[in-house]
Parts: sequence; structure tokens; C-alpha cells
Amino acid sequence: MLILAMESSAKPASVAVLSGGILLSQIFQNSGLTHSRTLLVMTEDIIKNLELKPSDIELAAVANGPGSFTGVRIGVSAVKGFAWGLDIPVCGISTLEAMAYQTAGMDMIICAVMDARRDQVYNALFQWRDGVLIRLCADRAVSLNELADDLASDLYDRDRPVLLVGDGAGISHNFLTARDPLSKRCIPDCRIAPELLRYQTAYGVALAAANAVNAANTVNAAANAVNAPVNASDLEPCYLRPSQAERELKR
Repeated sequence: MLILAMESSAKPASVAVLSGGILLSQIFQNSGLTHSRTLLVMTEDIIKNLELKPSDIELAAVANGPGSFTGVRIGVSAVKGFAWGLDIPVCGISTLEAMAYQTAGMDMIICAVMDARRDQVYNALFQWRDGVLIRLCADRAVSLNELADDLASDLYDRDRPVLLVGDGAGISHNFLTARDPLSKRCIPDCRIAPELLRYQTAYGVALAAANAVNAANTVNAAANAVNAPVNASDLEPCYLRPSQAERELKR
């Protein structure tokens, strides 16, 4: 299956094409330019450079949150428009889960963290077991204190190192390791993923989408319904918390 994926949930933006689990091409940009200016241009370029036609794409995928409210909206709108015109299904993929897919096979607790401001992070925890990515908790918005308490609890294997991925990796690492070593909340074996694996990419989105398609054809399809392909009209962003404007209006 030929999958086109887009990622615009944070500062970087990227587009990737995956075929049979193999990355054919990816365009990645971390310049800070508005995604509305770059995302569709990158999509057009990647299809042209691979000598494909838009009609060759069989599935479109996008990181539909959490992340920047504007960035997520741009990505979801772009994929919906692309897929709607071609009458192909779409996959909305958790930004956090997509990043975890980039760490394939690493024997660690994968801690995906995005900076949500105000000493909070968007977070989810994962672990690779026998080549399968296992989700350890739902996507959530938590304080750094809550994340530290969680990682130090008996819920997770504390003998395994913690690998931080995402644009919140730096602030999370500083917080999780700068504690009294005698404290049970200190996470001494906490590492930041290499830069090429750290940030959100369309490649991770495409890998998660490919897994969702495979899972949809198995007896465990119901357990993977959250990522299952849907009609373009049914794709929605997932913000995890209200926007600042909504919070201020409620106040």
C-alpha cells in the first residue's frame, strides 16, 4: 500500500511516502515557516520527485494531535482535502504514538513528550515487546511533577532506562534528572533520543498508519480502532485540552 503522511503538529513540518513499510521519501523542514505555506508545497514536490500521480496514493495519514492547535488544524485540513478529492481513506494518528514508532526495537520505556507550556507536557508512554509497540497509557496533558511521580511508581519497569522523544524532551530531562538522587521520584537513567529520532516526523505517522491498516485486517481490529482508516469527512483533530481562547472565555 502506498501511504502519504503529513506532520505539522509542532514547529517542524514534514511529508513522507511509505510503500510496503519502506520509506520512499521524506521532506522535513524545521525553519519555523507557517505550515500553511509549506505543507502542500512539500506534498506536491514529494509526489513529483517520486514520479507518482496523486491517484497512486492509496491512504493518507496525518498527526491529528495533540500539539499546536493551529498546526494540527492545518495538517488535518490538508489531508482531508487531499483524500476527499481522491476518494481514499485517511488515518488520524496520535502525534505521540507516531514519535514512538521512530524508536523501533529500543529496549526502553519510550516517553513521548511535547511542550504544552505552563509546566505541562502532552505525554504518552510506550514499550517495544517482541517487535510490537505497546501503549502503556493514554495520551494525556500532565504536569512535569505528575510525569515524574508516574515514572517513579511501580506501574512501570524501573530497571529499564527512559527514552525521551519529542520537543519537550529537553525540559523533561532537566526536570526528571535534577532531583535528589535519594528521592524515589528521581529518574537517573533518563536519556534524550538522538536528534534525528527526537522530533515529530511524517515517517513516524506513516509507520503508525501502516500498522493500523495491518491491524484492521486481523481479529484484533477492535483494539486498534482508534487508528483505523476512516472516510475523510470523519477525520477530526484531537487537542486533549481546550485552546487558550476557550479557556479565557470560560474564565
